[in-house]
Amino acid sequence: MHDSTYWQQQAAKLTFRDQAMIGGRFVAAAGGATFDAINPATNQLLARVAACTSEDVDRAVASARQAFEQGPWARMAPTERKRVMLRLAELMLAHREELALLESLNMGKPVLDAYNIDVPGAAQVFAWYGESLDKLYDQVAPTAANAVATITREPIGVVAAVVPWNFPLDMAAWKLAPALAAGNSVVLKPAEQSPLSALRLAELALEAGIPEGVLNVVPGLGEIAGKALGLHPEVDCLVFTGSTQVGKYFMQYSAQSNLKQVWLECGGKSPNLVFDDCKDLDLAAEKAAFGIFFNQGEVCSANSRLYVQRSIHDAFIERLIAKARDWLPGNPLDPASRAGAIVDAQQTSQIMAAIGRAQEEGALLVAGGRQLSFNGSSNFIEPTIFTHVDPQSSLSREEVFGPVLAVTAFDTEEEAIRLANDSVYGLAASVWSDDLNRVHRVARQLRVGSVSVNAVDALDVVAPFGGYKQSGFGRDLSLHAFDKYTQLKTTWIQLR
Repeated sequence: MHDSTYWQQQAAKLTFRDQAMIGGRFVAAAGGATFDAINPATNQLLARVAACTSEDVDRAVASARQAFEQGPWARMAPTERKRVMLRLAELMLAHREELALLESLNMGKPVLDAYNIDVPGAAQVFAWYGESLDKLYDQVAPTAANAVATITREPIGVVAAVVPWNFPLDMAAWKLAPALAAGNSVVLKPAEQSPLSALRLAELALEAGIPEGVLNVVPGLGEIAGKALGLHPEVDCLVFTGSTQVGKYFMQYSAQSNLKQVWLECGGKSPNLVFDDCKDLDLAAEKAAFGIFFNQGEVCSANSRLYVQRSIHDAFIERLIAKARDWLPGNPLDPASRAGAIVDAQQTSQIMAAIGRAQEEGALLVAGGRQLSFNGSSNFIEPTIFTHVDPQSSLSREEVFGPVLAVTAFDTEEEAIRLANDSVYGLAASVWSDDLNRVHRVARQLRVGSVSVNAVDALDVVAPFGGYKQSGFGRDLSLHAFDKYTQLKTTWIQLR
């Protein structure tokens, strides 16, 4: 499409929104504090962004509450809300290059991934929920002839959405689109590592016709702004994507405040099972590499545990190492780069520490393992593969959130299922086999929210996404997402 020079030139023209969006206006944090938004690929400062505190959260929640109670959005006819959401999707696509650059510069991902996957994917989510909202019908309960009982869905009120840094725009869309479609007002807290696209999205939402106060964005540190949302008594529902540890904090905040509903999509350590009856090992190896190295491995559902049947183990690993070479990191603004920078120095350090622990625990490093430097930044890590990984080791059990793959051989189907389920997480899994009976048997026994068969991380807005166990609960995407943002009301009419 365009070369790196083009993307560099477009990046140089960008201006960044760096203030909070509260009540339809960009405003500085009440105390005037800021934090630095850094380009992890160059370590250069992009913007100094408003660091919101509890005072700013109070203002944003009050704005959302007023907008909800006054009803310009909640009481709007579904067809009108649909029109606005479709317009927002159109505006996102009209600003596709700008949004892709914001994602790439702020988070480190390849700009073409943001352009071809993230931005159109987020726009599709807004369009899909916009199209859905006027096709949902309420119910009439089966009662005796002398009564009518209606069951209606109502918006829950003020929703707080706390989203992560790995897919800033997509994760915001996954939360915002169904919450807004249902008629709620929202306070969004983007991750402090990647707030820039969320602030631009809020501006586009106003342009699309979402009333002032319905969508507020409060950038800030998680332990300050995120905690304030979790404890706020006027927040009716909080949705979160991020680490399991922080998800547990939000459960505690709910108990300490107003028992707000909390819906969590947390960590993962997703298994990828390759059986010896898989006929296309080249494709399985290609997708295994994609499943762990895409987005620099910074994916909650990344297939970070690979289990290969022993009879094909060595041949498969040979193929996998060759495929890993396609994922060497480079300049995110170079269209030739399939991988970019790790989001920041802290995350880079944590990933390298995990690589070091794996070696100390006896795993065999067969590819990668090195930290690289480009353009003044050392936030780059080679695609890394370990074999002979002990299922009880930290590499098998702890989420790395980076381009690091743990490979273990298995002998039987029963052993593969046991290894796959031996985790506190249960977000996703993949199964590779050409035996139809086997894939059905195995899929039914895997304790995860999504199973991809002869694929990895299969995902679409039409299908629910979420986890079992400590990967959280509740579902993003599909019509099931409306369950989080609505409540049921029974109206019983006794006839005379």
